[in-house]
Amino acid sequence: MQPESNFAISLDFAAIGGIGFHLQSDVDRVSAEIGYWLGEPFWGRGIAAEALSAVTRYAIDEHGLTRLFALPFAYNAASCRVLEKAGYVLEARLRRSAIKNGAIVDQFQYAYVVPESPKQPG
Repeated sequence: MQPESNFAISLDFAAIGGIGFHLQSDVDRVSAEIGYWLGEPFWGRGIAAEALSAVTRYAIDEHGLTRLFALPFAYNAASCRVLEKAGYVLEARLRRSAIKNGAIVDQFQYAYVVPESPKQPG
């Protein structure tokens, strides 16, 4: 049985959002896509960034990942800020890569990459 990969974001024992990651397979098995949402009344409090940091650490520790990535819509500046606060770095703009409410939109690709360990002598 694999460790959990989908979680509720809670405040005072009430679910206010969700976060999870999808493990990749085959040659991409050291990576996972991560996603999250938070109820609007809870926006702007740092809750999403805190949850994202915690689940990123958990995913790396439990699955031996070297990389997690997220694909927010390019127009979603708040989600991009959440990723940046959690240590994710913008890697690319994926032009016309998704459809939302009937419109073709761009997405950004953000990633958290685990630093390489220094090589041990010998």
